[in-house]
Amino acid sequence: MSLTNPTQQAKNQEGSSRKSQKTTKQMAPERIYDALLAAQTADTATITFKDGRVVTGALIFNPFKGTGRVIDPVKEASINFDVEDIRDLKF
Repeated sequence: MSLTNPTQQAKNQEGSSRKSQKTTKQMAPERIYDALLAAQTADTATITFKDGRVVTGALIFNPFKGTGRVIDPVKEASINFDVEDIRDLKF
């Protein structure tokens, strides 16, 4: 028979569920910034945002403001972003 209080049991269950969650890979902010500067010359870039969106298109980046825009000519759409919003960048 175990004599643990209900609060401790809840904490143990919560901790075990955190361990089982999949950790997402995220680039360091400095690497994202450097990658954005390099990706400006690429034809297309694929940006994965922290909220789960994935966008592919031409990239415009303003290094002084830390903002940019991804333009998808096929879908005729563009998305504005801040550097803090980006999880991963591939080009």
